[in-house]
Amino acid sequence: MPRVLIEVIVQTLDDARAAAEGGADRIEIVRAIRSGGLTPPLTLVTAIAAEISLPLRVMVRENSGYETDPREVRALQRAAADFAGVGVDGLVAGFAKAGKPSLADLSVVLEAAPGVPLTFHRAFDALSDPLGAIDMFAGIPQIDSILTSGGEGTAMERCARLRTYSARVGARVAIMAGAGVDDEAFALFAKAGCVRAIHLGRAARDGRNPEGPVSAVRVRRLRDLADLYASS
Repeated sequence: MPRVLIEVIVQTLDDARAAAEGGADRIEIVRAIRSGGLTPPLTLVTAIAAEISLPLRVMVRENSGYETDPREVRALQRAAADFAGVGVDGLVAGFAKAGKPSLADLSVVLEAAPGVPLTFHRAFDALSDPLGAIDMFAGIPQIDSILTSGGEGTAMERCARLRTYSARVGARVAIMAGAGVDDEAFALFAKAGCVRAIHLGRAARDGRNPEGPVSAVRVRRLRDLADLYASS
């Protein structure tokens, strides 16, 4: 079974250090994690990029919802260009309205960072036709990852949906499980191989406190568990 990529969401340089120490494969940098993650300061991204050798994905988002407006889009364009200038691995963004992806807004933001990969974030879970959206995203070269909870229900039910999404999207784009990934769900997803990547927020922190510091020990435990399943 292929090795699962583990991405850890961070808000500080210390978080990034702990994620790297624990064996994370990639880091997502945000601020305001309780709001689902908003655009972080360029100074933080620059500091992490200078010290941490892991690939960095950076959130570009101005509000806690999935809709945006022209003023926000201009701010997101500037942020995307700034982060691309730092040499980040990729951006994290996504827009949706009335159950449909707002591809025009996404395209405008991506124009500011040509060639930089993108994770389409959990705006995906607000879409009424996720399989149709996957087909649309497959035609956008910069999108190489889709972050999704796998919908409602038990971890087993979510895993089944994630497997369906993964089969639909093909090899170029990775489906990444995120939101509600506790230890039980992580173990199931890693063992079943229903996704190639798992996004850790609360699960990477002691007490599952979303605003608490990242725990290198917790990240390492999950990394070792995933590697055990990959080698079995």
